[in-house]
Amino acid sequence: MSLQRQSNNTHAMQTLRLRRFALAAASYVLVVAIVWATYFTGHYRGGLALLSWSTMLALSLQVLLYVAFARGWNLRCADPSLTLPQVLLGLAWQTFFISQLDESRGSMLVIYFLILLFGAFELAPRVFSACCALAFIGFAGVQLPGFLASSGSETVGLSLDLLVFAAVLGWLVFFASYVQRLRARMKMRRTALQAHQETLRGMMRQLQDLASTDELTGLCNRRAFVKVAEQELKHLSTQEQLGLALIDLDYFKRINDQFGHDAGDRVLQTFAAVAGACLRENDLLARYGGEEFVLLMRDASQDRLDACCERLREAFTQAEPVGLICPQLSLSAGMTLLYADESLDQALKRADQALYDAKANGRNCCCARWRDTAHART
Repeated sequence: MSLQRQSNNTHAMQTLRLRRFALAAASYVLVVAIVWATYFTGHYRGGLALLSWSTMLALSLQVLLYVAFARGWNLRCADPSLTLPQVLLGLAWQTFFISQLDESRGSMLVIYFLILLFGAFELAPRVFSACCALAFIGFAGVQLPGFLASSGSETVGLSLDLLVFAAVLGWLVFFASYVQRLRARMKMRRTALQAHQETLRGMMRQLQDLASTDELTGLCNRRAFVKVAEQELKHLSTQEQLGLALIDLDYFKRINDQFGHDAGDRVLQTFAAVAGACLRENDLLARYGGEEFVLLMRDASQDRLDACCERLREAFTQAEPVGLICPQLSLSAGMTLLYADESLDQALKRADQALYDAKANGRNCCCARWRDTAHART
């Protein structure tokens, strides 16, 4: 189940990464369209061949990135989103394209911010700051020849472009740092919330165990037994029967009075241990109250139930509680079968009558009250 959940999470994250990449690729197409517009309007200084080859190379790299996402190659990387490579690639192409423009290149500065915003939410603050520095260095390098050749108001204009660009990049660095701190706090709170939820789930499981388990013997208690038995009865077909037996430890009150309640507790625990060794894994034994226990046997018949209870009775007579010297232990059992067309209470009444028969016959025996006969004694 956990492997299936992990696979579903990986698939969901890959789908999200592909959507983000599609958004980035659409931005590439937009920039390429703008650059071609500058060519047709006479602002592109490079030739048609250079523009064509650079466009094909840029789009080819996007196709390669798409293949990496589609084939899952990105999952081998520390950052499966490939944020840093995409940002660096975008900055490189942006710098190359504006280097081929005339004085209109200042209007293309907004593309830098569009590229850097993709990294603001994923890259570490230091890495994002380095990307911003690279963007500034690239743009300043493109502007440098014009700056050196200019004079007067033209120099002031170029300086103003660099100053505004540096100011906006500084704001982006601050914004990215704030976003990363906010995400870190949210992640810590989410982790703490998940830890609290796990603790609460664990406490709920413990409460459920306490509500359904007898603390002394570790067996199901009466309420849990009734719930399970009712569920089994609900799914029981007309061709099947459930075995039902009420088991009472003989002379238990005498053991308590003579040896103390600690001794009585050990006898109860001894019976639970003996029953665990004698019964099948799919049989259900519960403490019904005091020294009385109830057994629910799945896929039962008269012979199977009779043999099971007799095996349990013989094993208990040979049991010796650790650290306790007491008379030979024994039990009495009342057996019956539970059918799909009757209630649990009806079958329990027959089992109780059979248990009364066992006690009336001198105890240390198993008696039955089948629905189609008066009673039978083993």
